[in-house]
Amino acid sequence: MEKIAILTRDCGGVNAAIRSIVRTAYKNDIKVTGVLKGYDGLINNKFIPLDRRSVSGIINQGGTILKTARSERFYNESEQKKAVQNIKKNNIDGLIVIGGNGSLTGAHVLSTKYNIPVVGIPATIDNDVNGVDLALGADTAANVALDALDKIRDTATSLERIFVVEVMGRDCGYIALQVALAGGCEEVLVPEKEFDIDKMCKEIKIGSSKGKESWIIIVAEGKAKGNDIANMITEKTNLETRVVVLGHIQRGGHPTSIDRILAARFGNYAVKMLNKSITDHCVSLKNGKLVTIPLEFAIKPKKIDVKAYYKLIKILT
Repeated sequence: MEKIAILTRDCGGVNAAIRSIVRTAYKNDIKVTGVLKGYDGLINNKFIPLDRRSVSGIINQGGTILKTARSERFYNESEQKKAVQNIKKNNIDGLIVIGGNGSLTGAHVLSTKYNIPVVGIPATIDNDVNGVDLALGADTAANVALDALDKIRDTATSLERIFVVEVMGRDCGYIALQVALAGGCEEVLVPEKEFDIDKMCKEIKIGSSKGKESWIIIVAEGKAKGNDIANMITEKTNLETRVVVLGHIQRGGHPTSIDRILAARFGNYAVKMLNKSITDHCVSLKNGKLVTIPLEFAIKPKKIDVKAYYKLIKILT
């Protein structure tokens, strides 16, 4: 293995992972190049050299220095072949893909269909990579959302209002569940669980009659729109409701210590695995130990024990 490339999505800890990959690679006399703007960069032949100095001072930065973009083009076989040609043209012996299900699916295609040596690093704020206890970026996203929630609670308590807080999570309720539990919220709505708006509103009315002054309800964007839930609550309870949509702040922010350490370990391990000719696998943390799992398994839908989370949230409310 003489030269490897890095392709990324964006979330907390990705830059720390890039740094770890580059410095581990150079320690093993392996050159590194970065792919600009994800799979589009592979197709468009957008590569930049990376060395120890180029990754200096990025460990605390959010996002990705390599930029990123969703690539619909990569679904097309002719575009995939362009990407493979560019990999070979640039004398790249192996690829490390940092990202979630979409990025890792692309990595699986490159490995199985075109015989490109690939190792994946799970990085997604939704923490929905199958077989991975904790993906890179999930802890940072939850903490960014929780920090905002703590400030919202100050206002909710002072003004005695109901707040509906919409967080990210198109297909997965991980962030919503984490924030609802850590933030002491009264209710959480997630894609994996049905909810009864009438029952929720009845609980709010009963609580209000007993002197409860404020509520915070977390809504994952994939389950419902915060504004729709707020309007229904106001309509059914006649209580004033406010909406906060946290949006893309959850994708940014300085990575937490957990994500920085995870990135260092994942990046170092990925280089070692690629150098041992292990391909079509994803780095994973299981019971505190680094392992690899097949990408074919990693990209399958992940099941979260929503029932257990929800039960605890309601007990503690």
